[in-house]
Amino acid sequence: MSSKTRAVLAGSFALGLMGLSSTALADETVRYVALVDNGKQAGHQVVTHRDDGTTTVDFIFKDNGRGPELKEEYALAPDGTFRTYKVQGTSTFGAKIDETFRRDGDQVQWKSTSDEGKQTMPGMALYSPLGGSPQSFSVAYAALSKRPDGKLPLIPSGTLTSRTVATAQAQCGAAPRDVQLVAVTGVGLTPTFAWTTTDANPRLFAYIYPGFLQLIEQGCEASANALEARQKQAEGEALVELAKRLGHPLAGTTLIRNARVFDSEKAQLGAASDVLVKDGRIVSVSPASKKAAPADHVIDADGKVLLPGLFDMHGHVGRWDGGLNLAAGVTTVRDMGNDNATLQQILGEIKGGTLMSPDIVPAGFIEGESKFSARNGFVIKNLDEAKKAVDWYAEHGYPQIKIYNSFPKDLLKDTVAYAHSKGMRVSGHVPAFMRAQDVVDDGFDEIQHINQLMLNFFVDDKTDTRTLARFYLPAEKTDGLDLDSKPVQDFIHTLASKQVVIDPTLATFEFLHQREGEMSPIVADVADHLPPDVQRGRRAAEMNIPDDATAAKYNRSYAKMVEFVGRAYKAGVPMVAGTDEMVGFTLQRELELYVKAGLTPAQALQVATWNGAKYSRTLPERGSITPGKRSYLVLIDGDPTANIADIRKVALVLKGDTVYYPAEIHEALGIKPFAVPVKVRTAR
Repeated sequence: MSSKTRAVLAGSFALGLMGLSSTALADETVRYVALVDNGKQAGHQVVTHRDDGTTTVDFIFKDNGRGPELKEEYALAPDGTFRTYKVQGTSTFGAKIDETFRRDGDQVQWKSTSDEGKQTMPGMALYSPLGGSPQSFSVAYAALSKRPDGKLPLIPSGTLTSRTVATAQAQCGAAPRDVQLVAVTGVGLTPTFAWTTTDANPRLFAYIYPGFLQLIEQGCEASANALEARQKQAEGEALVELAKRLGHPLAGTTLIRNARVFDSEKAQLGAASDVLVKDGRIVSVSPASKKAAPADHVIDADGKVLLPGLFDMHGHVGRWDGGLNLAAGVTTVRDMGNDNATLQQILGEIKGGTLMSPDIVPAGFIEGESKFSARNGFVIKNLDEAKKAVDWYAEHGYPQIKIYNSFPKDLLKDTVAYAHSKGMRVSGHVPAFMRAQDVVDDGFDEIQHINQLMLNFFVDDKTDTRTLARFYLPAEKTDGLDLDSKPVQDFIHTLASKQVVIDPTLATFEFLHQREGEMSPIVADVADHLPPDVQRGRRAAEMNIPDDATAAKYNRSYAKMVEFVGRAYKAGVPMVAGTDEMVGFTLQRELELYVKAGLTPAQALQVATWNGAKYSRTLPERGSITPGKRSYLVLIDGDPTANIADIRKVALVLKGDTVYYPAEIHEALGIKPFAVPVKVRTAR
């Protein structure tokens, strides 16, 4: 599973990435193509304006064996906003999409599979679809461009604003086209960037998610790479400004006074201590004293808990993720699959100090060629290509590789052995037509995702898990699995005896049992901290759960998945904490689920600190509060060793020689802060 795919399809597309202006000619059809992997077509959007004033949209996008299929129809009011709107189809994971909107004068009403409502809305306002196609962006931007105040109210809530951040010429056949890059804010937690035309009635020209997706007007594909490069430059300039505004450098020495230090190696909370850091390193940890050593800066912890920086061991990093990660106390992310060029750029920006971000430990993505292939990293056809991929990752300092769903099973054992000969770890999904036991036998050091583990008991060599079966089989069948049975116990014993690490991403897979209208469990306890549009979006289900009986079965199945993880941990199976979902909020829920599975809060924190460092091979540098290690530290206004939910109350984050106040970051992103910041004071 990929958080990147879900963010693009459920976030930006829900804005939507909308398509044609309100004054387009009757019977006009505009076609867009969706490109991945440097030019491979993975979908299309066809927009037709009919002579009766309606517009129809046919949208499909398929990547990694899944993706939405949507049919839209709408009519516009004179001000360019939706008068009527409807969309039907299926979501990325097969959930039904059926959404309508209507405006009669000042009265508006809408209904989707997850919410419905009515409002009195005088004046201009645009309905924001939950399940819309990219077409909606043009409607939004065309309407917004005509607003004299530069603001467009949204229905049910929110306000769009935009600014132009770059211009370019695109080549469409023999004729150049003037286009502009706009940054739209007001939906989601970060800006949405899109290329639009520059005429009197602007519309979407291209939507580009760097390193992943290029949706562009048909006939103009040759310009996609150049537009992506210009967009990355423009985004980079905005991110540099953000880093300067929200990061506070600390030169010299900094003393953290009277902090209860979490011993991540022993999973226990220690007595109050003074921690001295200098130039990005921990100098000393000593009992708290009223006569502490002098320092250039002082942080008065006042008995708060000091943790090592947290690890998210399953990310797919984007350049805009850094603030949300740091605000959650995450100072290191293991990237589990990315566009290689994009990730190299991000790594360079972090090293150069221009990007506000956790450190990244990269895992090299290797996939096999098929119609289901995910188009990240290297997509190979034979052993020679697989070895060359391993060589590239080894030469670029990657400590491990990640195998994916379409990797040829006949090549797996030799590829794993070759990676091991280079000193690299090997992890990943279980390739199609194999079981988890098979990849363990072939030498895997780690397995990603709870569904990949549970499929071990439900598949044979004829089961193609590149389809949605890899989600629906565990949801359907885990309920009937006897966790005390010999196959389950033997498998757990094998994982423990071989010390095969599991990265269960339990919080991510709560979508297996979330029903329409229910708040995502990831944010259910803190939803009131989120902007209203984000709350609304997190009520949309992703699985097709047609009735109460199915829902009850999927709930029981998920509960057994949580129980399986707890049993595996208690049996000695190593575990790391990863997310692969909503950045900034999922890791906290993941740790709560570990406690639900039977771990103590302190053990869950150990998994997210010490284990993260151990299995990312960074333990000599981080993972514990120890003299000589990097000063990656998180101050919590609460005690997460007693109540794991307190992990959300981050008052301060120190990453090397830069301090961040999560409250500042959250306020900048429209999030209600979780803790009052503890500010650094100058001692001299």
